[in-house]
Amino acid sequence: MAKAFASQGDMTQKKISFTEVGEGLYAFTAEGDPNSGVIIGDESVMIIEAQATPRLAKKVIECVRTVTDKPISHVVLTHYHAVRVLGASAYGADQIIMSDTARSMVVERGQEDWDSEFQRFPRLFEGHESIPGLTWPTTTFSESMTVYLGNRRVDIMHLGRAHTAGDAVIWVPDQEVMFTGDIVEYHSACYCGDGHFSDWDETLGNIASFQPRSIAPGRGDALVGPEMVAAAIRNTSDFVMSTYAAAARVAARGGSLKEAWDAVRAACDPKFADYAIYEHCLPFNVARAYDEARGLDTPRIWTAERDLKMWEDLQG
Repeated sequence: MAKAFASQGDMTQKKISFTEVGEGLYAFTAEGDPNSGVIIGDESVMIIEAQATPRLAKKVIECVRTVTDKPISHVVLTHYHAVRVLGASAYGADQIIMSDTARSMVVERGQEDWDSEFQRFPRLFEGHESIPGLTWPTTTFSESMTVYLGNRRVDIMHLGRAHTAGDAVIWVPDQEVMFTGDIVEYHSACYCGDGHFSDWDETLGNIASFQPRSIAPGRGDALVGPEMVAAAIRNTSDFVMSTYAAAARVAARGGSLKEAWDAVRAACDPKFADYAIYEHCLPFNVARAYDEARGLDTPRIWTAERDLKMWEDLQG
């Protein structure tokens, strides 16, 4: 391999922010690392996204304890990726919630994803010895479900395919705030290696139709206020569609994966090169865009071995 993945050399600890996005609602962010969300109800707390390890989850819990001593009763996982789910055991929650499709993806590719991400992102898996195994939901839903944290209503919904086939969003109607997982990012590259480019823009439109006052995105700063929300949705759409259009043009003429890589770089580097994890995401995004443009609706499973082979091919 000519050089390591960008993420393998990223060992710098990130600054944590804990931002109120609505009354009793918080976004845990860390300079482009995976975000978590916090919803405080009358008697208990819901966590959105568990982090990659129990060690990282404890950092979320430390922030929660600065604002409430209520017990954590629910953990909602917006999709199946290891960096989002493997810290779930730290919260001691009664319920762990995923969509039916996300659970099926744990069955199909959960261990492979863990192995792949562990290789790609060593910093996020510091303390991995404390992970008890794959995270399994106690509760699943098909299209939507509602949880009441006392009087506080929380709607958990699948609004369409985007970052994965099983993405969930969490809507808190009393504050008009949404937790979107990796469907929406802020000044951070979208990871599209398991994505559905042709559906993503419509799913963003479904999110926008709620007219959220604030959004806690999957990565990047909390989006407080309608203007910041709208800008992040536009930028996420531009990132996804710019990536796909460039790769699809190459695929349509029978070009190679390496040619698609060059085309995506030419289209996206001028606009997005300074985004967090851009270099890490790019090879996986190009590979998936190239596959989808050639008719592969279901993303191929990433394995540690496939990661390295793809990267070697792109390095020429």
